[in-house]
Amino acid sequence: MEFEKTPIDGVLLVKPKVFGDERGFFVETWREERYREIGIDLPFVQDNHSMSKKGTLRGLHFQKAHPQGKLVMVSLGEVFDVAVDIRPESPTFGKWFGAVLTAKNQHQLWIPPGLAHGFLVLSDIAHFHYKCTDIYYPEDQGGIRWNDETLAIDWPLAEGMEVLASEKDVKAPSFKELFG
Repeated sequence: MEFEKTPIDGVLLVKPKVFGDERGFFVETWREERYREIGIDLPFVQDNHSMSKKGTLRGLHFQKAHPQGKLVMVSLGEVFDVAVDIRPESPTFGKWFGAVLTAKNQHQLWIPPGLAHGFLVLSDIAHFHYKCTDIYYPEDQGGIRWNDETLAIDWPLAEGMEVLASEKDVKAPSFKELFG
């Protein structure tokens, strides 16, 4: 298993070892002591699974008073996953990192508490999994507009790809409206 630091403070790209042959593959997706050794030592208290079709963009989401750390992965399909640092005291405040997570590569992204998160589905369908360090509180959720000009996230939108976002995500405030 490889753990790669990213340009965002605390965000890690996890590359589990995939054992495969003509029958398929096996991959270990979580082992507490391995993750604890590299600093992911918060307890996971909630697992989520979403299914989305091509062009679905979910995010950029965060919780205000109950920030969640998230270990995310894809079990079917392909997504472009993004973490945005919204911790004002962080040296990487206002920066973003994106990675392609697929069922084939089995990569995971660790997004520590205090960051915004979102993803774009690149395949016809995708199954996306989240291990979270705090439970979801609907009344605590915040969001940043996915196509915010200040953040300038380079979403890999194929020509003619329609973005399917919720009304809440389309109407989310800008980074500057939230953080000055």
